[in-house]
Amino acid sequence: MTYLVTGAAGFIGYHLSMRLLEQGGRVIGVDNLNDYYDVNLKKTRLRKLEENPEFSFFKLNLVDRKEIEKLFSENKFDYVVNLAAQAGVRYSLTNPHAYIDSNIVGFLNILEGCRHNDIKHLVYASSSSVYGANTKMPFSVHHNVDHPVSLYAATKKSNELMAHTYSSLYKLPCTGLRFFTVYGPLGRPDMALFLFTKAIIENRAIDVFNHGKMKRDFTYIDDIVEGVIRLIHTVPGPDQSWNGDEPDSATSYAPYKLYNIGNNNPVELMKFIEVLEDCLGRKAEKNLLPIQPGDVPATYADVDDLVNDVGFKPSTSIEEGIKKFVEWYREYYK
Repeated sequence: MTYLVTGAAGFIGYHLSMRLLEQGGRVIGVDNLNDYYDVNLKKTRLRKLEENPEFSFFKLNLVDRKEIEKLFSENKFDYVVNLAAQAGVRYSLTNPHAYIDSNIVGFLNILEGCRHNDIKHLVYASSSSVYGANTKMPFSVHHNVDHPVSLYAATKKSNELMAHTYSSLYKLPCTGLRFFTVYGPLGRPDMALFLFTKAIIENRAIDVFNHGKMKRDFTYIDDIVEGVIRLIHTVPGPDQSWNGDEPDSATSYAPYKLYNIGNNNPVELMKFIEVLEDCLGRKAEKNLLPIQPGDVPATYADVDDLVNDVGFKPSTSIEEGIKKFVEWYREYYK
């Protein structure tokens, strides 16, 4: 099987590509290697992937329509996993155009590539941020998500709508994955765990937003990848029970499906920091700050559909996951 993985030099894209290669797949990776965070980390991931002869890499920007058309026409992909996106809620407050370019225009080019090249299944990254102002917990894919609180979230919700349109018009099987706060080795330096670890080791204070009264459904990278792997080969078909009088947003009369991939176990930020302090063997000095614009106070994934459809439930504890991250961090940064 040949897989196109966009964002292959990114955190999730790297780990997914490694697993697909380990399983005997052929992976063609695409990434624009932008400088949103440390490019050297992206290059480290890429070097590891390129050790496998079944991996090929193209440095491309999804916005470049001609190059994406060429990529699809010159390579025969069975499955496409779109993980390339401009990430980050806070960055979207100051750099909104980056999100429209990568997450809307870029995603359209991927949809068009899939439409015209007989792709068996498009799997794409959405985000837990689409739940926005929702307060009913746990967050279910069957809940209405029409109140995003950041442009990043709005672009991810848009991806779900765009994918449904292509599923409906062109019978393109599409599965959207709402990831919940992913962490682990080779993770993103703009995420809390990375920022906290670096600051504590360097004896600097950490910024703790909402005065620590945040809850996040922290999900370890291996659990994310296991969920994605299982869903790639679970190609959705039309939901025969779908009813336009009472429309379910997670399924459709078209070959379309949405899933949460989260730990189904929200953890208070202060508890998360305590576990990190234990792993590092030192205490953190904390700057307690108000909640940031675009942030939500809590996330909590309902993963019933994931369990029912592919028999998998993420289960890595933060104690185990943070320990593995800290071990990687100490080794990588010496």
